[in-house]
Amino acid sequence: MKDFDFDTGIDRLHTASLKWDRYDDRDIIPLWVADMDFRSPPAVIRALSRRVEHGVFGYGAAPKAVTELVCEMLVRRYNWQVEPEHLVWLPGLVCGLNIACRAFGVKGDEVMTLVPIYPPFLTAPKNSGRRLVTVPLQTESNRWVIDFDVLEKSITPSTRLLLFCSPHNPVGRVFSRQELDKLLSLCETHDIIICSDEIHCDLVLDADKKHIPTATRSPEAAARTITLMAPSKTFNIPGLGCSFAIIGNSQLRNKFLQVMAGIVPEVNILGFTAAEAAYRDSWDWHAALLGYLTGNSRLVEKEIGFMAGLSMHHVEATYLAWIDARRLDNIFPARFFEAFGVSLSEGSDFGLPGYVRLNFGCRRLLLRQALQRMKQAAAGK
Repeated sequence: MKDFDFDTGIDRLHTASLKWDRYDDRDIIPLWVADMDFRSPPAVIRALSRRVEHGVFGYGAAPKAVTELVCEMLVRRYNWQVEPEHLVWLPGLVCGLNIACRAFGVKGDEVMTLVPIYPPFLTAPKNSGRRLVTVPLQTESNRWVIDFDVLEKSITPSTRLLLFCSPHNPVGRVFSRQELDKLLSLCETHDIIICSDEIHCDLVLDADKKHIPTATRSPEAAARTITLMAPSKTFNIPGLGCSFAIIGNSQLRNKFLQVMAGIVPEVNILGFTAAEAAYRDSWDWHAALLGYLTGNSRLVEKEIGFMAGLSMHHVEATYLAWIDARRLDNIFPARFFEAFGVSLSEGSDFGLPGYVRLNFGCRRLLLRQALQRMKQAAAGK
């Protein structure tokens, strides 16, 4: 395996970075929004340089090569045979969530999701005139799990759609076959469409875990599932806006496309360029990244275990740690830590106050500095 440098700091201030420019020149370490501080894979940077050198940035269309690469990747990594026409290109997965909410059911119908959850899951139903129904995840044996009894009791005749996140942001779970099958059985029984956000599918950290696309569990699962994926988290290219939905059911796909029409812009040409280089030539970088993130995850888990008033469950996937700060007795713990120079995501935004989300997709020295500040904050120093 090649050597890739994840330890060298890169100055992201004043680069139009949502993550870093929020604090300008204040001494606050930003570990909030979910992008990584690492340079993108060398193959991606080279491909973008060549495309920029070309000098013409006209309207784009999905290159056949990129579509073929995605289909090949799905077979190779997940044994999932997807036809090219099943792919719907999107400029981002958040718009995919909002499209799904608008495409299925009518105003006043219910959309369910499991909390805590990535904030757009909570806003997309309301944006679409749907009623949001949240079902809390439960903790069991050092991990977060779905309470299927509570989930089923929350279903009503108005429930049309389940917004699902797998692997889960923010709790870092990789759901098992058994869990997926139970979930799918409920959705089939009650005729519920599933929109499964699987953007973190290639960021599984535990060697004994494997991501299973929801739609691959059975033909019935494929017929009721809209899968959202992207190279953005895997290869750290979220700002280039290249994502896709996989919709095998033509009726669901046509409804999805109808809602998109005239509103959702095309993916830009640099996004396609980066996606092709990522999926074709960057898996060695990805393997090295997983090793580095695993080390960071272990460091966070170890250090949080030593901090007064804080605890967390093991992270199986993603580069995000979900930390229980309720014992600090602070309504907004992220604000509390910000005062000590660390920016985290507020748990209330995810539907679970008293928690914070920490992004450990950064160089280890910076992560150690942030954890030391958090330790001092929790100790009241």
